[in-house]
Amino acid sequence: MNFLYPGFLFALLAIAIPIVIHLFNFRKFKKVYFSNLQFLKEAKEQNSSREKLKNLLVLLCRVLAIVFLVLAFARPFIPSGNKHNPGQRNVISIYIDNSYSMETVNKEGSLLDEAKRKAKEIVRSYDINDQFQLITNDFEGKHQRLVNKEEFIQLLDEIKISPANKTLQQILNRQQASFSANRNEICYLLSDFQNSFAGDKPLAANKEISYTFIKLNANSLPNISVDSVWSLSPVHQPGQAERVVVQLRNYGEELASGIALKLTINKQQKAISNINVEAGKSVKDTLSFSGLKSGWQKGVISIKDFPLTFDDDLNFSFKVSNELKVLNITGNSSDKFIKALFASDNYFKLTEMPESNIKYSSFSDYSLIVLNGLKEPSSGLAQQLKGYVQNGGSVVIFPDLDANSNVYTPFLTGLSLPAVQQLNSGPPLASSMDLKNSVFKDVFDQIPKNIDLPLVNRYFSYTEQNTSAKESILQLPLNRFLFAKYTVGAGKIYLSSSSLDIKDSNLPKHPVFVPLMYKIAFASAKEQPLYYTIGLNNLLESEKISLLANQSLKLVSNDFEVIPEVRQTAGKTLLYVADQVKKSGFYELKKADSVLAIIAFNDNRTESDMHYATETQLNNLFGKQKVAVFNSKKDAQSLNIEGKNSSSELWKLCLILTIVFLAGEILLIRFFNNIKNIKIS
Repeated sequence: MNFLYPGFLFALLAIAIPIVIHLFNFRKFKKVYFSNLQFLKEAKEQNSSREKLKNLLVLLCRVLAIVFLVLAFARPFIPSGNKHNPGQRNVISIYIDNSYSMETVNKEGSLLDEAKRKAKEIVRSYDINDQFQLITNDFEGKHQRLVNKEEFIQLLDEIKISPANKTLQQILNRQQASFSANRNEICYLLSDFQNSFAGDKPLAANKEISYTFIKLNANSLPNISVDSVWSLSPVHQPGQAERVVVQLRNYGEELASGIALKLTINKQQKAISNINVEAGKSVKDTLSFSGLKSGWQKGVISIKDFPLTFDDDLNFSFKVSNELKVLNITGNSSDKFIKALFASDNYFKLTEMPESNIKYSSFSDYSLIVLNGLKEPSSGLAQQLKGYVQNGGSVVIFPDLDANSNVYTPFLTGLSLPAVQQLNSGPPLASSMDLKNSVFKDVFDQIPKNIDLPLVNRYFSYTEQNTSAKESILQLPLNRFLFAKYTVGAGKIYLSSSSLDIKDSNLPKHPVFVPLMYKIAFASAKEQPLYYTIGLNNLLESEKISLLANQSLKLVSNDFEVIPEVRQTAGKTLLYVADQVKKSGFYELKKADSVLAIIAFNDNRTESDMHYATETQLNNLFGKQKVAVFNSKKDAQSLNIEGKNSSSELWKLCLILTIVFLAGEILLIRFFNNIKNIKIS
């Protein structure tokens, strides 16, 4: 058992003083006793022994009561099994949670300020030669090195609330990364320990490290968050109607009624709504607007919800385009169906290439490529198209049924499509339509009872081996298809079993042909995500950007500028920004002075859930490994780090024993003389 040094000296003095006083009284008692020797001889030895025993017992109880009272204030403890080697230096790693949830307040102020104060108490309790490491959610480079007390406190004062957030396992990994076998590693974690931070999976922690969790307690707060947004409009055209779906989430315990929802585009209000959100539930609402001009649009979904406001706005961006580029590679120059189809709408910009003069390098410029009646499709074309599709492109194939099946089979298999089995011809066959397929979404107001179906006279049947990536859109009898979609990489290939020759089928003249091809074209439009999440999305996608050897791209917002790492792939450009974007808002992607795109960033919504892990849950995450978990509300005076670091305290037991011995002294004084004395003969 160990003692704090000043308390131990005080304990020794407190023990010695009553003993001296009682010895003095005992000597006086002896003097009186011998002066009245004649009288005492007349008393019985039995009564004298009893009185002497009473005095000794009272003395013993009084001394022990004082001893244990002093020990209670001295806070003795028994060291646990995690003994630190006194010959090695201490390295104290302290994690300060500086996420948005630490902005909440209690009677001590904000949780971040409370965490800083307690961290200073921890630091001051250690020796001047000990070294310290500070860790926050930002994982800053300046916090990597070990510092002394003064430097640590200076770094501590610089901590501010950050949108970055980490998991508890990531923090433990960061602390363990600096562990060395030749020093005592002691780790403290000061946080509110949200459920999203702590998680529910067992944690992997180094058993050689002593862990202490200090749980900070915030007042319970309701919170409504703008959780997400997505667009229902397949493409964005100038002046056309747009629809977005907004999702709100109520993290509180009560119904949130009358939440005012507002949509602004380029700082102009476009739509408003009023929503009720049940406790612990999410609700979706659709907002419609129109009147947009071409170019990049900055959208903001906003609500008003106090006191937590970091998740009240959600930024998103999209581009309104004047055109969608379509490439038609044809083997039959007399065929006019594709040209007539896309020429009827000025939004589509159609380019035609003959089969004999294909420019492979231009494939990435187009959102959709149509292969119409190729007579001799080559393996080289298949290789180029496969790379285009795997990077998100879309291809539609209408075969030439007069071409040899041996020509089409290697071409199709090169695109991961089924081989041609045989050419079928005969009486017209009616196909069926999968009206639930996404291609037909919003095409029909209601499903017609007697729908007119496409007819086919000649068609290829295919050898199907793997149908997991296949969706039949127009189905023929005997489990064959007229038109099907295959997912290949990040893109799609639409394969027809018949041609666009009117003698083979009536598909090019059927009413379903126009909406079918338009929906495929709209779905092929390459758009960047509406927004990215800070800390989660470090890799950004953009349309293909051509750069010279000495050119670079930059991401700019107000007084912020960063040069991302550029990675070129077929069909798109990837931008790696690591963790350099730390503030929500809109960022312009620039090449020199020209703006190529506007990218929206938002704070991570995991911080919106203001529910916290309990002390029992935190202990359970470590399994059999013992960790110290302290509640700052309950243990306000328990941050005596030297004792608590790796020990079991005995002050409560000392208080109990003090009360027991005081009670024993009172009972002895009160009842000992009532025992019947032996009569003097």
